[in-house]
Parts: sequence; C-alpha cells; structure tokens
Amino acid sequence: MSESGTTEIETGAAQSGAARVVLATRNAGKIAELRRILADARVPVEIVGLEEFPEIGDVAETGLTFAANALLKAHAVAQQSGLPAIADDSGLCVDALNGMPGIFSARWAGRHGDDQANLDLLLAQVSDVPAEHRGAHFACAAALALPSGEERVTEGALRGVIIDAPRGTGGFGYDPILVPEGETRTTAELSAAEKDAISHRGRAFRALAPVIAEMIA
Repeated sequence: MSESGTTEIETGAAQSGAARVVLATRNAGKIAELRRILADARVPVEIVGLEEFPEIGDVAETGLTFAANALLKAHAVAQQSGLPAIADDSGLCVDALNGMPGIFSARWAGRHGDDQANLDLLLAQVSDVPAEHRGAHFACAAALALPSGEERVTEGALRGVIIDAPRGTGGFGYDPILVPEGETRTTAELSAAEKDAISHRGRAFRALAPVIAEMIA
C-alpha cells in the first residue's frame, strides 16, 4: 500500500488502461470499499463513481426485490455512460414483519432517508415481539450490467437480532438496532473494519469480484 492509501493494483489498473467500470453511487466510502475488495481479489479494473457523470440522474427504484432495483440502476447507468456499471440495493428484513421493511427500508416511515423516524417506527412495530422471535437480516444485491444488456447479480446477507433500543453511533440506517450473530454489539458499535468484514454489501461485492473478472477484466 502506498503512503496515499492506494494499493499497487489500484494504481496499476488506472495506469495500464484497465477497463473502467462505473459504480452507481456518489458515496465515496462505497466506491473506496469496492476498490479495496477488487484490489484484494486482484481484479484489475478502474472503478469510478457517478461524480464523473453529472448528467446521469437518480434512477427510480421501482422493482419489487433488491435484485430488481440493483439491475434497474446498473442498466440505466451502463446505457447512459456507455461503460459496464455496478449498482447495489440493500435493506433490513425482519422475520416478525414478514421480511419488511425490505426494499422500503430507507423510506419505511414515509420520507426517504429519515433514519430516526424509520428506527422509531420499526421498534414500535416489534415492541411486543419476544426476543426469541426478533430475528432479522441485512440483505444486499449487487448487479453488474454491460452496455450490451448482459447482466449478473450476486447477493449477501448479515443475520442477527433486533434489540429494544438503539446502541452505538457508527454506521447509519438500522445499524444501531441489529446485533449480528455471534456478537454482543450492534453493527453501529463495530469498528468500520469489523463491519466491512461481515457486512451484507461487502459479501455481495466480494461475490461479484470473480464475475467482474470473468466479464470485464
């Protein structure tokens, strides 16, 4: 790893004319995470985010599954950028709520991205559910789409239980109320490195790495 934090394989990918792949996000942390995963897997592609394509707007997530939403975004970005594109969709699935909020996780309380309202509503909905029936999991689907229309999807999950009240200040969304299996801390109490190692998105991206190597690199 260089002093700047860039791995040799990342630098080599950028300098050797490696294929460029667009990750459908403007989240710098998510872009860095995928770059790390692909560097570890020795997949020599150059990952760029949507900040390089200001003309590409948000894609409506109208699918009924995580995979469908990820594919919608990946195909839209691939067509508009002319490059292979990766997109993901994720959320919390609670057993006692028949898998909800699921694809509606970010807008469970009615307004997109209101984490506190979403947490408050979900905790109220499971307040009478015994601890032994509070199983849940974070789920993520990661999709790769080529401009030709070819597509692949991989998935990852992080299983755990819902607790009574939020704990921890790390992470975002529902992280403060899920304790992963084998842990006593919530995902919001884990370090970034600990969370990366077990996260649903990390697992989906790691599963996608050999697909990217096969289809692009």
